[in-house]
Amino acid sequence: QVQLVESGGGLVQAGGSLRLSCAASGSIFSINPMGWYRQAPGKQRDMVAIITSGGTTNYANSVKGRFTISRDNAKNTVYLQMNSLKPEDTAVYYCNAKRLRGGVVDYEYWGQGTQVTVSS
Repeated sequence: QVQLVESGGGLVQAGGSLRLSCAASGSIFSINPMGWYRQAPGKQRDMVAIITSGGTTNYANSVKGRFTISRDNAKNTVYLQMNSLKPEDTAVYYCNAKRLRGGVVDYEYWGQGTQVTVSS
């Protein structure tokens, strides 16, 4: 079992910055990659950014150049630095970790979510 605890959400004006953190505990040896998803009211949950244990990253087109995902393997923590925030970035942000079994993702863990609100 893996537990994910997020922190760092809040209210910010457009153009501002926030940093989200996600600390993983439990059977962390089985998880890879980790990342962030977001869900706005009335919309589906979408991938924002993903990072593998080796540091390979992938971003949604809407956040490229503004958001940076990173991880500290020693602390089992993943970060999402969000700059130049826009009102359309407003959403609940969820930390995600995928469990690999035989090279295949067979389960996904989710954090409780943290609200990010960007005012115009």
